[in-house]
This record gives sequence, C-alpha cells and structure tokens, in this order.
Amino acid sequence: MTGFSGSYSPEDVTFLLKPAAVALTDVAEKEALIQSGARHYSEMLSAERLPDARYFELYRAALARNGGRLRGDVERLADAIAARPATARSCTIISLARAGTPIGVLLRRALERRVLDVAHYSISIIRGRGIDRVALTHIAAARGTADAVFVDGWTGKGAITAELEASLADGSTGFAPFLAVVADPAGCAHLAATPEDYLIPSGILGGIVSGLVSRSVLSDALVGPGEFHACRLLSEHAAADQSRAFIAAVEASAPGDAPSPGWSPDGAHHSRAACAALVESLMAEFAVTNPNRIKPGIAEATRAVLRRVPQAVFVRSPDDPEVAHLLHLSREMGVRVQQRELGNYRAVTLIAKAGDSV
Repeated sequence: MTGFSGSYSPEDVTFLLKPAAVALTDVAEKEALIQSGARHYSEMLSAERLPDARYFELYRAALARNGGRLRGDVERLADAIAARPATARSCTIISLARAGTPIGVLLRRALERRVLDVAHYSISIIRGRGIDRVALTHIAAARGTADAVFVDGWTGKGAITAELEASLADGSTGFAPFLAVVADPAGCAHLAATPEDYLIPSGILGGIVSGLVSRSVLSDALVGPGEFHACRLLSEHAAADQSRAFIAAVEASAPGDAPSPGWSPDGAHHSRAACAALVESLMAEFAVTNPNRIKPGIAEATRAVLRRVPQAVFVRSPDDPEVAHLLHLSREMGVRVQQRELGNYRAVTLIAKAGDSV
C-alpha cells in the first residue's frame, strides 16, 4: 500500500490511510449505537457539514488573533525537538490523524528550516482500538524507529496519550511513545509548547483544514489484513478547503511574543491532577458513569458539538473570544450553555446520554 497527500502539497505529508467508500450514519443513530455498545465509534462516520458564514468569520478571526501564537509555539516545539539527541539531525514526524496533521505540516517545515532530515506521515490511532500497526511497519521500513516523534494538536483529558502508550508498551514496534503537542492542558504529553487551553484554529474546522480527509475508520468490512485504517475523502468540500490556506497564513504570521505560560514536566503533573479532579467533579454532579461523555478543552468541546449529541456546554467566560465560535454553534443547535469554573480549560462539552432529550 502507498500513501497520499490529500489536498496538501506532497512534500508536506503522507497519509498512511486507506481511502474507502464509508457509509454515513445519522448523528443520533450513531450516538445510540456507541452508548449501547452495539458499535464502536470508529466503525461509523456522520456527514461533515460546512460551517455557515458566521462560523467562517469566527474561524478567520481566530486565525488572525492566534496565527502568530501558533507559529511561535510550533517554533518552540521545533527548537525542543532539535535539541534532543535522538532528533538533533533527523526527525520522523508521525502525526495522529487528523487533529495532528496540520500541526505536523507546520512542524515539518519548521524542522526543515533547522536543516534536519525530516519526513512527515499521518496515521490513525483510535481510542479503544489502538494505533495502526501496519502504518508503523511501513514507516519503520522507510525511516527506522529511532528518530520518531508522535504529534497531535492538543490534549483533552489524556485518552489518546494513554492509547499511544498502551499500543507501544510491548516494544514490538520499536517505536517509543513520545508525544509532542502544541497545547497540553491535560498535562499528559511528553513535550508541549504551552499548558494553556487556547483556540488552535485548525481544531475547529475538521476535514476542510485537514487535507480533505475524514476521521479514521476501522471495521472488518473496510480494513483487511495488511491494510491501513480507512478514511473517507471529502472531495465534495473541495471548494471550501482551507488546508493549504491555513498553513500559509500561520507561516506568514510573525511568531507571537505575548507572555504565555511555559510548559514543564512538573507543571504537567499538576495539570494532570487538575484535569482528573475536574472530570470527576462533573461526573459526580451530572451522574455520568462513562468519562468519554465529558470532552474538556476548546477543540474537544467543539468537535463534540459538531459530531456528537451534546447535553450542555460549559465555558469559563462567555465573553472570552476564544469560545465565541462554540457559543455560536450552541445557539444554532439549541444547546444549553453554562458559565462555570473549569480550571485549566476554557470550555467543556457534556455529551447527552443516549435517549435523553438534549
């Protein structure tokens, strides 16, 4: 099997995914199937609708406001990666599709400017199902395993970090589960630029800022032995694609120099404890038995409203421009919004229990 670059430039990324004709499932039906245990979330996709004009305006405002900050954060990650002995001369970026993909593209360019031998692959990892080992075998054959860095956009509450560590724990792949992210409010990455939950613009658009590629899909009907995890190509949205424009806009931004909370392993330890306490308190208050119904962080909260059936959205401050797009979505969909203290997070979405009214 060979990879593809989606709507990105071929040198920017190679997706190790299998394009497939994935049937679409209604959001409410998908939610009921997931919560009943009848189907795993990775077996189904719902249609991705294009944002309305107002949402696009809010995305562009976020890009103008935070493009420089994101550029600076990516540069900090690149400096840290180039300073590691294992990645001082070469780096194989393995971004986790698809939230990690735009960040991986930016990081590849930043490392190339530092004269590293760098390659960027984007592969699937699925909560509860693990990482795509076929894709890892492909990368190991092409680049080895010693200089790999796994890349994502942010941490929500640490589920993907745990999945990555569990997937690689037996050592059979040869890869170490070293995860670098831009924002680590959950305190569970191995390297991050900031612990702050801020609006990374690519986190709120989905496929049209991620190479016109869907979330990855894994089912026996679509993925056979020796095949990459599957995806759906979103060619119907080509006219609205922002993937290359997003990269160009961030690259053209002056790196932000505004004061930003620094990330450190010690600080991450405290963030991890605060995240766990927040999730536990919300579970107790709203009688939630499955922590997967709680989606902390701006991007995770947004994706839950777009792709799941939300019960409520919590924001630290309704006047915060970082959550303006989320308030707009909530109004459009009739989702209740509450202001409350959220610790490290600016927003959290609570997914409705299947069968309950939203």
